[in-house]
Amino acid sequence: MTSVLLATCRGWPDGEPGGELLVAALAERGIDARWVSWDDPTQDWAGADLVAVRSTWDYMVRHEEFVAWSRRVADRTRLLNGPVVFAWNVDKAYLAGLEAGLAVVPTRTAATVEELAAGVREFGVAVVKPRVGAAGVGVLVVDHPEDPRLGTEVKDHPELPPGRGPWVVQPLVPSVRTAGETSVFVLGGRAVSQVDKLPAGGEIRVHEHFGGSSRAVPLRSDAAELAEAGIAAAARAVGFALDYGRVDMMRLPGGTLAVSELELTEPGLYLDVLPENAGAFADLVAARLARGPETFALSPPEC
Repeated sequence: MTSVLLATCRGWPDGEPGGELLVAALAERGIDARWVSWDDPTQDWAGADLVAVRSTWDYMVRHEEFVAWSRRVADRTRLLNGPVVFAWNVDKAYLAGLEAGLAVVPTRTAATVEELAAGVREFGVAVVKPRVGAAGVGVLVVDHPEDPRLGTEVKDHPELPPGRGPWVVQPLVPSVRTAGETSVFVLGGRAVSQVDKLPAGGEIRVHEHFGGSSRAVPLRSDAAELAEAGIAAAARAVGFALDYGRVDMMRLPGGTLAVSELELTEPGLYLDVLPENAGAFADLVAARLARGPETFALSPPEC
């Protein structure tokens, strides 16, 4: 039987919520799969026919170590999406480079307090995020360029581990408070499903850790079109096609649907509300195994 390892972290030993559905879906396709912590020093990654990164959700405080691990794994076996993609995607600075030709929430990078203040001044009400981060941790809403949290206190904020700069700065999109955020799952270049996410009262973060809620909805054509365009733009940036991705988006003032993030490293499949994603992802894995190693037309950039 073909063997697949689903990479997780020690905090989620059984994988993402609903992870048993993915293991069962793979078994139905003749694939033996199990969850393994990505930093397990005893694991023989070369013994697997394929490794899929799924719930490695501690990478944000160990991202250099995580990317180095992914390079080692990719040298030994097939790895979805691979180290070039991970190195590009874990740093939210990629959003600033996606703005040409694609609807993206405007994004500025900031390495200093002065650059943070300039971003707030430009946008009026701004959202400040660590460039490497996940699940809404460390996100601040700032409405004045002299906000004291833009000083040294930013690094000592309760939700931010020390030294979490540099940052990205974006305008606060008002619709996030009312309509929330939409996530579209793209597998093999094709949009397959959609989840709409709402924040709790007073919040802008839609993650469940902050009281947010998610529900499966029919895939809308405009969301599917933007999601596929976002994945295609990412593929052009890294130099080859992507196996999977989740595109998060929200509506800008005026109604334009815009990308807020591209989740290409370890996007949760929301199997607890979208159990059919297990079968869709299992089909992707089966197809990737059947296809075998690929030769890319474009040389991927260095990590």
